[in-house]
Amino acid sequence: MIAGLAFYLFAFILIASAVMVVTSRNPVYSVLYLILAFFNAAALFLIAGAEFLAMILVIVYVGAVAVLFLFVVMMLDIDFAQMREGFQRYLPVGAVIGGILFLELLLVLGAWRFAADVGDLRLSPTPAGVSNTEALGRIIYTDYIYLFQASGLILLVAMIGAIVLTLRDKPTARRQNIAEQIARSSEVVMAQPAIGQGIRREEILRPLPPPEKPAPKQVEHGGHN
Repeated sequence: MIAGLAFYLFAFILIASAVMVVTSRNPVYSVLYLILAFFNAAALFLIAGAEFLAMILVIVYVGAVAVLFLFVVMMLDIDFAQMREGFQRYLPVGAVIGGILFLELLLVLGAWRFAADVGDLRLSPTPAGVSNTEALGRIIYTDYIYLFQASGLILLVAMIGAIVLTLRDKPTARRQNIAEQIARSSEVVMAQPAIGQGIRREEILRPLPPPEKPAPKQVEHGGHN
């Protein structure tokens, strides 16, 4: 009874937070609702007895992916006014793509068929001496080892592509020369440039000092200065 109530409670919060992720106008709020959805999904995994998947969801997705999303969104400084200006222009294209995805989901759900022995498998007893983590590891690293390695290769290619796309080679950027730092002597010579000259060897120019004001002229008035 308690497990059933907890399941419906976490499921309702999960669906509500997922809807808020899509409908929220502020991307920071969307990421926060996404974190809430991850926590409720982890609670559902715990109720189902999949404690390993629950911990992976919290550690990997909440602790790394969602925090990275939040950091990137806050650092991008998105101009929301400019985004709303192009909404009407790209609305037909977005509607067409959304309709295509909806039709694909209908085709997938329409062709879905449960296995004949799914009821027997659901009621079958859990093997003794095998934990959930061990059973999952056996399936991934034996039956689906090639697919698992292929997914890792795809993620590696995506990571390399993101690095290449964001890499900018600026000729004016100053880089660290470790060999020159190690080879230099330990004697430190303090430069003492003249006023207004600046340290030209380091390409640091200081502003010139303000010009000196001329001394006021003395005016004689009846023999008095």
